[in-house]
Amino acid sequence: MKYKILLLNPDIKKIDLECRELTSRGIAVVTARNVVEASRLLREDGLIHVILTEWEIPVDNENTVSIKGAELFEKFRVLRHEVTIFLYTDQANLPYFRTGGSLSGYFYKGEHDYDDIVRKIRSEVINSKNRAPFFEKLLEYSRKSKDSWHTPGHASGYSVKNSIWVRDFYEFFGANLFRSDISVSVPMLDSLLHPTGVIKEAQELAARAFSARHTFFCTNGTSTANKILLQTLLAPGDAILLDRNCHKSVHYGTIIAGAEPIYLTPSINNAYGIFGPVPKQTIIAAMDKALAAGKRVKVLILTNCTYDGLIYDIADVVKEAHKRKIKVIVDEAWYGYATFHPHFFPCAMEAGADYSTQSTHKTMSAFSQASMIHVNDPDFESLEELFMEIFNMHTSTSPQYPMIASLDIARKQMVMEGYGLLSRCIELSETLKNSINSLNKFRVLELEDLISDDVRNDNIKLDPTKLTIDVSRTGFSSREVEHLLLDKHNIQIEKTTFNTVTVLITIGATHSKLNRLYLALENIEQMSGNQRPSKLNNSDDIFLALSPIKFVPRFAFYSEGETIQLSDALNRVSVHMITPYPPGIPLLVPGQIISKEMIEALNHYRDFQVEIHGLKQGRLKVLTAADEARLELDGYRLHDINE
Repeated sequence: MKYKILLLNPDIKKIDLECRELTSRGIAVVTARNVVEASRLLREDGLIHVILTEWEIPVDNENTVSIKGAELFEKFRVLRHEVTIFLYTDQANLPYFRTGGSLSGYFYKGEHDYDDIVRKIRSEVINSKNRAPFFEKLLEYSRKSKDSWHTPGHASGYSVKNSIWVRDFYEFFGANLFRSDISVSVPMLDSLLHPTGVIKEAQELAARAFSARHTFFCTNGTSTANKILLQTLLAPGDAILLDRNCHKSVHYGTIIAGAEPIYLTPSINNAYGIFGPVPKQTIIAAMDKALAAGKRVKVLILTNCTYDGLIYDIADVVKEAHKRKIKVIVDEAWYGYATFHPHFFPCAMEAGADYSTQSTHKTMSAFSQASMIHVNDPDFESLEELFMEIFNMHTSTSPQYPMIASLDIARKQMVMEGYGLLSRCIELSETLKNSINSLNKFRVLELEDLISDDVRNDNIKLDPTKLTIDVSRTGFSSREVEHLLLDKHNIQIEKTTFNTVTVLITIGATHSKLNRLYLALENIEQMSGNQRPSKLNNSDDIFLALSPIKFVPRFAFYSEGETIQLSDALNRVSVHMITPYPPGIPLLVPGQIISKEMIEALNHYRDFQVEIHGLKQGRLKVLTAADEARLELDGYRLHDINE
């Protein structure tokens, strides 16, 4: 199906003529005579990619009030920011008018040059949207059936397709995967580590699509993307403000950089075990205290949205950080699609953040591990050489080209049909929520259920594509519900807390999948019979009780240490990171004092049979007295900003 042009003109005779001329040249056209009609069409039809508009358009059929110029164009940009807007008008003196910078071109009606209009529109759509240059070049190369005298060793699949032992591997993945899994020795496919050709072009298209100055493709996930940025922006002795609820890669990146972490405690909803955004006032106070204490605070990093779909008022947070000359990184692993639908605006780049990292594979159509780094930092030019050096440090010299192609395709898909796909996700989410809420023992939590009192005035929003379901009335634990869904109904969910399960409505969701989930929950409800509702142990409020960080994490991490029983670890200093799953938040990081509350929390998690990374058979690694003395002598002791 072709993309469409929205043609706006209040004059019915002229618009009919213009529509016929464009349609006769192979362009699909929809028309509107006022702003209300145009807005409705933009909301309903995701195939509209171009607007041809007069300078001034009436608001509605009454024709008494009009909108013109920059105000008109901005109204359309708010609805569909990815749509290309051309001015098509009798106004000849364009330099005397303010356009707001939203226009991609101008056509003067007095010239009646419809061929020029069609040519320019097609060129704009093809060159900026409807292309996937890397994938197209990979496809071209794969079809040439060249003999391979270079890596990889499977040589386009010949090593496996005739094997009596592993031919099933070739048959499962298919010939095209092996043909496209090729070496960096192929010049026409460019180099991820030093892009000058089609990869560079694909990254530039991605930057344009995601409202960034620069975009870089990552083939080892957002975990590596976070580490690259932290190592670029931080040097030993610098300080970083980070959400305690951030991904563990951020903690590891801080260790690698040798920076001092200043942890921000997120809001906590004890009723459901939900860790939400860091309160805005907590962020502002922490920045001011750290700067007043003489800390070299260089970076603030936040996760937006949170794992449960809670969305910061990110633009205001960025503004406060920039007032203090602090760079902002936003981990958008779960929110990469935000730029493609007004329901989710603004994304980090549009909110003014300096950097964002996105797991394109989590929420769009890229392969697993395929991620992007987006850059809007005005100082990036002075950092670019260092950034590329660190990018090369972390990136394989043999990246998988099908993964790069998937990033190219994911960008193209979201630009061409992201609005429509996301509109459908929102509709499906509402349908599923209403279905689940029709049951007696399951309920989808709303924003008011999920947030705690300390962020109620922070303008927090909820991503409707992430549904958190309260299971406590079934009498089953969330783990039991998770196992029943998987083992009996072949349904895999995203995550759990102690009394909730979370499911994602992605662009790959279908009505069939939604109904299967609903029927599975209905079946579990019937199985629960007369079981009493389960009760949550409300000791959750101790899980993020922070004890002081005594030493710089990097140097604690590289200490020799000793392994002891958890029961003997009171007031000792951790060498490694200790992370319960769920919720996946590091309870201890290297250099942190082990408090009585933390020992109790870890024992609590063990009683619930929660997987705990870093704790093996009840034992963990701590600093020795000699380690601590050496770190003191070397000047790696930290002083809390609250002291």
